[in-house]
Amino acid sequence: MKQNNSFDDKFKIIISVGDDSGIGPEVILKALFSKEIPNNIDFTIVGSKINLQNTYKNLKFLGVEDIVDPSNYQIYDIKIPFEINKPGKSHGNASFFYLKKAIEIVQKYPNAALVTGPICKKAWALAGHNYSGQTELLAESCKANNVGMLFTAKSPITHWRFNTLLATTHIPLNEVPKKLSTKLIHTKLDLLSKFCMNYVDKPLLKVAGLNPHAGEEGILGTEEKDWINNAVNIWLEQNKGVKLLGPISPDTCWNSSARAWREKTAPRHDGILAMYHDQGLIPMKVIALNYSVNTTLGLPFIRTSPDHGTGFDIAGKGLAQSQSMIEAIKTAIDLTKDSRLFNAH
Repeated sequence: MKQNNSFDDKFKIIISVGDDSGIGPEVILKALFSKEIPNNIDFTIVGSKINLQNTYKNLKFLGVEDIVDPSNYQIYDIKIPFEINKPGKSHGNASFFYLKKAIEIVQKYPNAALVTGPICKKAWALAGHNYSGQTELLAESCKANNVGMLFTAKSPITHWRFNTLLATTHIPLNEVPKKLSTKLIHTKLDLLSKFCMNYVDKPLLKVAGLNPHAGEEGILGTEEKDWINNAVNIWLEQNKGVKLLGPISPDTCWNSSARAWREKTAPRHDGILAMYHDQGLIPMKVIALNYSVNTTLGLPFIRTSPDHGTGFDIAGKGLAQSQSMIEAIKTAIDLTKDSRLFNAH
C-alpha cells in the first residue's frame, strides 16, 4: 500500500471480517470494489486469508464481477483451530479474536478507524465469549466507561445526517425499565449532544418516551411521569446550548426524520435518544434502508459497522447487498477526518 505524507494517504482503516460463515467476507469484497470508496485509503483486513480467498473464488464462480481480489490487500491472517463437528463455536471463536486483534491494531495508529463485520452473538456464547455484542467488547478493551451505540445515516437525497442513539442496547425488553435511570439518560444525552455539536452550534435533540404515548400522564405507564420528565428537564437546565424536546410519544418521534430524509425543505433535528434497541432501530432501518451505520461513541477511535446481521440464509450465494458496508467505510472516513469528532472520542 502506498503511504505518502498527506493525512489521506496515511489514513488507515482496519476491517475485522466478523463471522466467516456469514455475509461479512462477501460484503467486504464487494464494498472495497465500489467507486464510492476513496482509492488512497490504507486498508488492513483482519481475518482468515484462506476464507477470504475462497469467498473470492466462489463469488467469481457465481458470476459476481464487482469484487476485489483479497490478494491485493494487506490481510492480518489469524488461524483459529476449526472443529468440524462444532462449526458455530469455531466461527464464533474466530470472529471474537478477529475483533480483539483489530482493536489492538487500530490503537497503534493516530489516524485510523475500525470497521467491523457482522458477528453471531450465539456463536460467541458457544465459544465461551459472553458479551452481548461487539460494542461491549470494544468498551471493555478500550477501558471506556461511557459508550453509546449510535446509528447514523446520511441521506443521498438531502445530505442530512440522521442520528439515533440508544439508551439501552442488547438486553431483553423486560429488562429495559430496570436498566434505565436518570444517570443513564444524562450520560447518553451528553454523548449525543457532544457528537452533534461538531455539526451545529445549538443542536436540536429529541428524547423518545418509554411507553406508548409517553405514558399518557401515567395512564399507559408511569415512568415518564415518575422520573423521565424530570430527568430530561434537569439535563436541559444544565445544558443551555442544546434544544431538547421530550419525552415524545414513540409513534410520532421519528415522523420528522422521515420528512428530513426525503425533503430538502423539511425541518431538521440533529439527534434522537431512543430508550431501547428496537424502538430506535425499526424507524432507523425503515427510513434509511441500507444507508444506516452503527458507530460507537466514547471510544478513542472511530468504529463503524453495517447495521445488518450475518445473513446466514444467503451466505455464499452472492446475493448480499454491500451498501451498508460501503456506508460504514465512508462514515469511518468522514468522522475520523473531522478532527473535532476525533478529539471528542
